[in-house]
Amino acid sequence: MPRFILPLLLALIGLILFGQGAYIHAKALLAQVLLERAFEKTIATGRETKPWSWADTWPVARIEVKRLGARAIVLAGSSGQALAFGPGHVEQTRDAGERGVAVYSAHRDTHFAFLKNVVIGDEIDITRHDGRTFRYRVDTTSVVRFDASGIDPLADGYHLLLSTCWPFDALTQGPERYLVHATMIADAPGSR
Repeated sequence: MPRFILPLLLALIGLILFGQGAYIHAKALLAQVLLERAFEKTIATGRETKPWSWADTWPVARIEVKRLGARAIVLAGSSGQALAFGPGHVEQTRDAGERGVAVYSAHRDTHFAFLKNVVIGDEIDITRHDGRTFRYRVDTTSVVRFDASGIDPLADGYHLLLSTCWPFDALTQGPERYLVHATMIADAPGSR
């Protein structure tokens, strides 16, 4: 009997770990559905709309990379609580369409998993909470230490920076970040 306990215990631990991983992805997907509804209501009413009553954040933008079929609703702030549900608009950085750098950050294994497939020349549309959409073109990508990004949020021009942990296939968080740099090319067609 004791020789069956170890395999049973290992199987149980594996099932628990699998369940935790599945839960994180399911939560991220469901949150984006609720965030999309709240974002549409924000655009329609012009008022910040929380996705659920106890939320401490609200949707402020939508990121879309049409070539990849990728889209995500961005939340106000980049706290750990906000990033559990979607990308966050990094505090004290510009809004999309404003002079300077708009910075959005998200987890590499959920909302920004698509960044590994973004290539130079890709177009990224950012729709703000006021309904205006701005189009950016990817200029470069880089890998930097989290504390040495060199980002100047007040830089001249109209820029977008998407940030996530690096490398994409790591099992633990490390000190490096993957950055996608883009420059605004126009208000997107159909922008309000």
